[in-house]
Amino acid sequence: MKIKLARPANLKGKQIDFILVATVLIMLSLGIVMVLSASSPSSLAESGDAYSYVKTQGVSAIIGLILMLIISKIDYKKYKKFYKIAYFGTLIILLGVLVPGLRYESNGAARWINLKFTTFQPSEVAKVALVIFYAAYLSNNREKLGEFWEGFIKPLLFLLPVLAILIFIQSHLSASVLIALIVVVMMIIAGSKLKYFLIFGTAGAVGGGGLLYILAKYFEIGKYRLERLASFLNPWQDPTGTGWQIIQSLYAIGSGGLFGVGLGNSTQKYLYLPEPQNDFIFAVIAEELGFVGCLIIIILFAIFIWRGALIAMKAPDMFGTLLAAGITAMIGLQAMINIAVVTSSMPNTGMQLPFFSYGGTSLLILLCSVGILLNISRQSKKI
Repeated sequence: MKIKLARPANLKGKQIDFILVATVLIMLSLGIVMVLSASSPSSLAESGDAYSYVKTQGVSAIIGLILMLIISKIDYKKYKKFYKIAYFGTLIILLGVLVPGLRYESNGAARWINLKFTTFQPSEVAKVALVIFYAAYLSNNREKLGEFWEGFIKPLLFLLPVLAILIFIQSHLSASVLIALIVVVMMIIAGSKLKYFLIFGTAGAVGGGGLLYILAKYFEIGKYRLERLASFLNPWQDPTGTGWQIIQSLYAIGSGGLFGVGLGNSTQKYLYLPEPQNDFIFAVIAEELGFVGCLIIIILFAIFIWRGALIAMKAPDMFGTLLAAGITAMIGLQAMINIAVVTSSMPNTGMQLPFFSYGGTSLLILLCSVGILLNISRQSKKI
């Protein structure tokens, strides 16, 4: 009797990007360890439980990894059908902070929606939704992207309502800057003329910055931005006020030296550095793991960007290329901005460090985005 062996399935193009997955898992693991280390003093002081923050982060990481694996098996091309819904959904969810009962404020800013059992930042969802929208819109209109109106002005007009809501309703300038940078990267990759951004884009950025300055200086709208700028230029002019956070961050970085003071041995996290598990977790990493630890983390982000760029270049279509490039830019730029802020290389923006900073919503969205990236890699030419 002859036994017929089943022919092996054609797995070409279906492999998972092992390097990308390994990089994300390493960053995620390090992030949970550092959230535990950085948050334990403040967590104990606030709730009496030194592990409350890391428990939430751990649950979010587990759920996020499950979602990442599920999404990695969903054909990314399906998202293109819903790009208009993604755009208008973004506007609706961003305006959700105005709804009584849903609005949640912290430190004078209304950037969160209260779901009773948890809170989340709509801007985190908006980043990915807009990446999907622009990937579809630009790929659908790629023949016209060399024109001034169709390839420069019109795509940016879609961005204006989003930025207006983020800046004037949510007081979230950092998210608006990040989203604008992501869109610019995607437009240039899609074929928009770089000279338009250099000439008109620069003029628009300067004009927008001037408008924000006038509103803050003479109408006291967003006045805290001027205070952040002043503390960036000279944090020691108000060392116990606006300059406190960045000064404590620099103390932490300076104390770390080459190899750090040892995991768990940071002193700045003991209620000196405000919210050490959030935006300034990189300072705690620098103090405990030193320059070598920081360098390893920067290398991990560089590997992530490298793999994301390869996936974008090898994607089977323009939509996949722009989607992969947008997700890679979103995570890479956010990491660069956070590290620049913590090292006092730019004014404080309130930007989190991807995979490391505490935040359930942010972590879930990041891992879901990686799932999309993995699906594109599964359908790409061999990387």
